[in-house]
Amino acid sequence: MTTFLTVLVGLSLLGTLGVMFAGMLGLARSEAAGGARSNRLMRWRVVMQGVTLVLFLILIAVSRG
Repeated sequence: MTTFLTVLVGLSLLGTLGVMFAGMLGLARSEAAGGARSNRLMRWRVVMQGVTLVLFLILIAVSRG
């Protein structure tokens, strides 16, 4: 179970990083329609960070218990 949760935490970290970089690249291009896309990507980043944090807390609880 610990290995599975560790893999999920790693994948969610990579997903968060990918969404963050996609949002930053969109801001750097500063396209006319990029503002809405960038905002959507940053909201997804926040969601992904929350998922990562919850998975990490579950991993800590399982590894201690």
